[in-house]
Amino acid sequence: MNEAIYKGKVIHLQTIAREKYQLIYEQSLRKKLTCPACGEPVLFYLGIEKKPHFYHEHKPMCIPQSVDQGNVISFVSPSPLSLKEKRKNEKLSGYLQQLKEANIDLDASQIKAVRKINGPLLVLAGAGSGKTRVLTARTAYMICEKQIDPKSIMLVTFTTKAAKEMSNRLCTYPGIAHSGIPVIGTFHSLFYRMLQHFDPIRWHHHRLIKWDWQKEQLLKEIGREVGIDERDFAYDEAIQQISYWKNTLTPVHSLSPKNEWEEHVIYLYTKYEEIKRMRGQFDFDDMLIGCYEMLHENHDLLMRYQERFRYFLIDEFQDINKVQYEIVKLLSSHTNHICAVGDDDQAIYAFRGSDPSFIFQFQQDFPNVETVTLTENYRSTHQIVSLANKIISFNRTRMPKQMHAQFDLNLHPTFFFPYDEEEEATMIAHDIQERIKAGAEPHEFAVLCRTHAATRALFERFSQLRLPFVVDSDGESFYKRRIVRYLLGYLKLSLDPNDEEAMNDVLAALFLKQTALNDLKAISIIDDCSLVEALVKLEDIQPFQKQKLRNIVPLFQTIAHLKPFEAIETIEKDMGFSDFVKKRGNEGNAIERGSDDIRDVKVVAKKFKTVRAFLSHIEKMIAQHEQMKREKQENAIQLTTIHRAKGLEYNYVYVLSAVDGHLPHDYALDAYRNGETAPLEEERRLLYVALTRAKYGLFISVPTMRRLKKANASRFVSPFLKISNPKARL
Repeated sequence: MNEAIYKGKVIHLQTIAREKYQLIYEQSLRKKLTCPACGEPVLFYLGIEKKPHFYHEHKPMCIPQSVDQGNVISFVSPSPLSLKEKRKNEKLSGYLQQLKEANIDLDASQIKAVRKINGPLLVLAGAGSGKTRVLTARTAYMICEKQIDPKSIMLVTFTTKAAKEMSNRLCTYPGIAHSGIPVIGTFHSLFYRMLQHFDPIRWHHHRLIKWDWQKEQLLKEIGREVGIDERDFAYDEAIQQISYWKNTLTPVHSLSPKNEWEEHVIYLYTKYEEIKRMRGQFDFDDMLIGCYEMLHENHDLLMRYQERFRYFLIDEFQDINKVQYEIVKLLSSHTNHICAVGDDDQAIYAFRGSDPSFIFQFQQDFPNVETVTLTENYRSTHQIVSLANKIISFNRTRMPKQMHAQFDLNLHPTFFFPYDEEEEATMIAHDIQERIKAGAEPHEFAVLCRTHAATRALFERFSQLRLPFVVDSDGESFYKRRIVRYLLGYLKLSLDPNDEEAMNDVLAALFLKQTALNDLKAISIIDDCSLVEALVKLEDIQPFQKQKLRNIVPLFQTIAHLKPFEAIETIEKDMGFSDFVKKRGNEGNAIERGSDDIRDVKVVAKKFKTVRAFLSHIEKMIAQHEQMKREKQENAIQLTTIHRAKGLEYNYVYVLSAVDGHLPHDYALDAYRNGETAPLEEERRLLYVALTRAKYGLFISVPTMRRLKKANASRFVSPFLKISNPKARL
């Protein structure tokens, strides 16, 4: 149906502005829409597979109409599907035949990688090509076929989960139970063991700064000594920056600050290292640096480790950073029996020092290297692999390779075109809901985004529809982000002028010291007034600050009666919050800026008519987030960043906001305008990783609006939209 009755009037979809669709959807959930034929409630379909329409939930439509596919584009590969055989008719013998009999099947390229034991080997393992199978089969082959002592083999991974998976898988291989398994672990765990053995007192685990909050606490102590306001300074980003410098072996004395923020970080870095040395403490980055320095400076110790370990297998080699690479080179320099397995097309961790150029450098540092390329994708359909191939082919700095799918279900990657992020969340949630009703399990779905902040609308929609889902366990609620919290403080004080927590946040936005809260509390008691009214009575502040407070205090009552969107604009323009964001909103940050958070808040605010209803919604979402963190759900939709999803796979994947400014991110576009191409190529690799997480269904969102501004389709996908349908954007 294209018609429904709302507030006594017939509404026609053809005459309603697209930006109103989300409102209609919300009203249909509240049973505010009825059928013009029978008068019963109708729902509003706002999904992916079909055009928007009204429908009865539990009975056929009263007004029969055909409902065709909606505003979507299916990517259809122009090339015919040509599936390769998993393995040529090659006669196997020895341990390889045992693996085959144990249903551990290998294709020709995988067999080649398994058989190459001595000397350097670079295995370019494309997405879904079975690299874990190659690593474990090669290790088992070395032990059982070549009779190599497992104790002389070191298999290095990047995550504890990957190390455990490889260990468990190896134990199921024929002959391994009697022969034993090699040393398997992460870079940190293996190198830390070396340090503990060398100097157990210096590297005792009690000296470890284990958690980021401990680092942050220490950095804040240093910052307070030089007057850095911890309410405004991005300490979490400072921790990440310091870690980057350490992992790239960048000494403090070589750093030149590019701005005031970086100048502060360099100071914090210097003092942080001094305090750790004085206290005898260390962090995770020090484990790597300490191991490198230990092996580099102690030749006898290095020789002892070289006598012990003769064969090295490195997983996810594209994620290696400089200090890890230097350690690996030291340990393997006596034999060069090193197997590096990775995919430069999946290098997405430049922010922590990883660099895909180490794959290219590997070929220079090990001149006799043999390269084996795994090009058979066993995870995704032909159409998904074809799209991923075409997108990544635009990167200039990469090892040439072309992935080939091993199956085809005639499911095509789908581009869909919501109006904005609110409608985007609704369309995804509706599509997932339909598929679950048809028999799919929640854990088969993943929604992937570029940054944590982009999950806000999906979180709210999934909560609204009571769909089971989980988000990154260490992620905070969007509404607890610093700039968001300060903004909401104004709204809270408009309803409750004595809210101490809100006042503490507002004081930061007014550039007033935290001690001012105690002064306000004293004034409110003595003069029998609210905390807000006490603002105009503050002493020991500059005359211009007094005048500013006299101007804004009356506005607290004003914004209480405005619509939330209008109230926020008043806070920004008339109460000086935009000035605070410009100065303290991390506007110079590469990834997340305070002004972006404000626009995200305004997107939500447009849905509510009163400040009280808006704040009530926010409190509910914060409580929901805390509850979700406490209650771990196993069978649930995964709502996560692309970085977090790397190495995982799902039956159905939804990629959020494939528009310029999000994917690729603004910082990469800015770098590109300044002549730097590396960030933009990493963003394309990030999209490639997102696409190749999908096994069967892949859905890519291209919204018309984002953060209240018109959005342009991502330059990564726009060529395919034009090829498929030049009139697709509605």
